[in-house]
Amino acid sequence: MDSPFLSIIIPAYNEENRLPDTLAQVSDFIQTQPFETEVLVVENGSRDRTLQIAREYADTHARFQVIHETERGKGRAVKRGMLEAGGKFRFMCDADLSMPVGEIPRFLPPQLVEYDIAIASREAPGSVRYHEPAYRHLGGRLINLMIRLLALPDLQDTQCGFKCLRDEVAKDLFGSLSLTGWSFDIEMLYLARLKGYRIVEVPIPWYFNTDSKVNPLKDSAKMALDILKMRWHVRRGSYRKSLDN
Repeated sequence: MDSPFLSIIIPAYNEENRLPDTLAQVSDFIQTQPFETEVLVVENGSRDRTLQIAREYADTHARFQVIHETERGKGRAVKRGMLEAGGKFRFMCDADLSMPVGEIPRFLPPQLVEYDIAIASREAPGSVRYHEPAYRHLGGRLINLMIRLLALPDLQDTQCGFKCLRDEVAKDLFGSLSLTGWSFDIEMLYLARLKGYRIVEVPIPWYFNTDSKVNPLKDSAKMALDILKMRWHVRRGSYRKSLDN
């Protein structure tokens, strides 16, 4: 496919149960759209049949391709997908489809214009959360408070796994990332702010998934350390080359 309009990047780690239905939903979606789309499934060192399932699906669906990333880390998987994608717009999409795939056009022209990065938000006015336990919502808000205090004061929801970037912005930012785990999007958005990119939050319907791989206590502690590491990199000038471009 030459220069697709949209690339959908799906990081997949131990997703043998959810992946078949997810790929079918994505396939149905792209067949109804007027623009060309490619789908990159970035398998991320799974211990189950995720890689085999993804490859078997791609063998019979021309718009799908599989990238086998042997090293663990969601950030590493998304970075590789973003840099190998060819779309004018590049959309990262969690494999659980907690945001219905039919919402993707709201992140693209002509529905959304004059932006560099569009991030799905579960907190922006108009967003709706379904079936989420109160304790998980509270935990998420506390994590976001930490992120706003330490790095991104004006963004209400940095950790929803659905984000769209223009091609040149994706190449610029993901080529400079150092974090490879759950905190990668904080670093990406932090660099985007430093470079003056336009970020918009898109309110979405979001469905809580009981199979979430997020460990609120462990992952929030790791995020805090990653943010402090990121700020230290800024003070040392580690991002200077990227910021000068």
